[in-house]
Amino acid sequence: MKTVERYIVAVMFLFATTIGLANASNITLDKKGNAKSEVELKLVNVKVEPVFVKKGGKLMMNLLNLSQEKVTVKVYDSQKRLVYNETIDGKVVVEKAFNFEKAFEDKYTVVVVDKLGTYTETMVVK
Repeated sequence: MKTVERYIVAVMFLFATTIGLANASNITLDKKGNAKSEVELKLVNVKVEPVFVKKGGKLMMNLLNLSQEKVTVKVYDSQKRLVYNETIDGKVVVEKAFNFEKAFEDKYTVVVVDKLGTYTETMVVK
């Protein structure tokens, strides 16, 4: 009797798997010919942008750099003069804190460039 139950469970599992695969309208294959699930496709296309947090005269920036490639952080004043420049390579998490509390009154632009794009945030010092 237990053998019959095992066969029934195995047949039901195969039937459910077949229905699931048959309903997959867009099956994408990777370089090796393996099918990628919809969840994997959505994870691959995730865009990670830096997070900027302003607290008083301080600006904090965090970026998840999964590719661990070069990230460039620059700060410009309102006359497009370069105030700060740093290139960070090989880090998964890029964190920077900028203290504008003693800076001259101006409008500063923080520019973050990574392999996925360019991101900006402005900080006004009064």
